[in-house]
Amino acid sequence: MHLNRLTLTNFRSYQNLDLYLNPGTTTLIGDNGSGKTNIAEAIIYLSQLSSHRVSTNQPLIHLGSEQAIIKTVIKKENRLLEIDLEINSKKSNRAQINGSPVRSQREILGACQAIYFSPEDLDLVRGDPSQRRIFMDQLLITRAPRLAGLISDYERVVKQRNVLLKTRAPQSALAPWNEQLATIGATLTAQRIILCEALQPFVYENYKTLNEVKPAGISYKSSTDNLNTDAENNIEIYKEAIQQLQYQEVERGTTLIGPHRDDLNLQIGQFPAKGYASHGESWSMAISLKLGAFSLLQKEGSEPILILDDVFAELDSVRREHLMQATQVAEQTIITAAVEADLPEGLITERRYIEPGKVLERRIND
Repeated sequence: MHLNRLTLTNFRSYQNLDLYLNPGTTTLIGDNGSGKTNIAEAIIYLSQLSSHRVSTNQPLIHLGSEQAIIKTVIKKENRLLEIDLEINSKKSNRAQINGSPVRSQREILGACQAIYFSPEDLDLVRGDPSQRRIFMDQLLITRAPRLAGLISDYERVVKQRNVLLKTRAPQSALAPWNEQLATIGATLTAQRIILCEALQPFVYENYKTLNEVKPAGISYKSSTDNLNTDAENNIEIYKEAIQQLQYQEVERGTTLIGPHRDDLNLQIGQFPAKGYASHGESWSMAISLKLGAFSLLQKEGSEPILILDDVFAELDSVRREHLMQATQVAEQTIITAAVEADLPEGLITERRYIEPGKVLERRIND
């Protein structure tokens, strides 16, 4: 799979951009603030229906405009797929596939698959558990778009249940939400554990390739004991835990069990990566997570776009080389860099030059 064409209208700094792309590697080179990451963000938004930089749609819409539009032509399995996505700040987004409107924007999930890596991904290792939960859930949706509805439903249940707990609602009012928390949470937990088990060998191999001495591993870290890949088993455990914690939850006014309180355990040798890993080991773990996700999707028959956003300047020669090798097995890679000197020697890539609001085949002064 690769993008043939990306058209942006009133998206971030681009009022009108029509960009043709080829398979292989394309590098977008431009000063900080010139708009190169905005192009990467548009591709990520198509893939995840959310931005990796902001939590609302308003900042994505060019100042003075009412909506932003992302259009793309995707070549997938020898056929062309046209996706149009209208992004709105005050109403629901609207989408079309091959010119036909769809009932929900979620119907375009899976059409454009992407794995994104940036310097901010060090937060996967050093940040709080929410960053790792987002990583797991985004990868779940990329693998199986139907799970987007499950995750959304779970977030809605926790939000509503917390409202009831804060107002000290009676147990009779909580009962239906307890049932949904147990049922939906059990399935989500099972899916996350399955994901971690599938991802583990790819993380291990990528970390090993980076010449790190200690082995790396990942595992699911639940706040509730004895959960596994069997959703029915998990339902019974959650129901029992809800009964045991009901008074504590009312006193604290929040839901104390469920996958929203879980974590992805990152291990280097005998110690957790967070708090023990060196700066270099943290980089290696972050790279291994993202390239491990890329390798997992490839093994399962997908060809995700690999997006490397301003990362080469941050890395030493060994890690730069490892990332460069990944570009050689990806059907399409999009790289951003501030200057050409940031790119590793030997990188085979087309180069495009970014000026505010436009993309050029060559620098203006060339």
